[in-house]
Amino acid sequence: MARSALDIVDTLNAQRQMYRSPAISSVYARVRQLAHLATGAADHLLAGAEILDATGAGLPVEIDASLLVPLTDRQARWEASRRVALVTHLTALGADDALATAELFVTERFHRGFPPLHHPPALTAAQDAALRAVARGDVTISRDKPFVRHENLRLSISTIRALEARRLVGREKFPEWSHYERVHLTPEGCRDLAASLCRPKAPTLATTRPAAALPKATAGRSR
Repeated sequence: MARSALDIVDTLNAQRQMYRSPAISSVYARVRQLAHLATGAADHLLAGAEILDATGAGLPVEIDASLLVPLTDRQARWEASRRVALVTHLTALGADDALATAELFVTERFHRGFPPLHHPPALTAAQDAALRAVARGDVTISRDKPFVRHENLRLSISTIRALEARRLVGREKFPEWSHYERVHLTPEGCRDLAASLCRPKAPTLATTRPAAALPKATAGRSR
């Protein structure tokens, strides 16, 4: 993930006629921040793996900067799980922020006269919402039934199958002990989603009724 983020920075630097507007500067900052968060997450995961390996070999473990202590198997697992929790906190908003950053970049370039490299795909409102939810890592499938992490979005299996038929999303199985499947974007899905990010959103429908007109005053009514 960190390498991918740094590759994005290199790609941005290679773009010609790249005007450093405030929006583009924000894109650079967000991508670099993602790279730092991914690097920090990797360090915590490696530290957790080293604790487990050292404990299994009967070696002392470095907990603090200058403290080497032997750990029991239970203590080692607790220390490793604590680092996994840190990784969860570091990357909790990574996918959402990456999608928002991509939309910021595409929209800014579109407003400056640079159309997307591909035509926006013809997607229904449900398919477009599902594609964005998949990009955020919010969609899993269990026994052919989709689940979305955000409760305000309802997703049917027919919508997922329609995106699969167009090769925009794919499924990835969890470990063997789990019956869940994670839905992820394919390269074609990334391309079509990026092309659709600059498409204007549909106006929000009004949910309140217009105020009733006041009755006109009669001629003989006093002020």
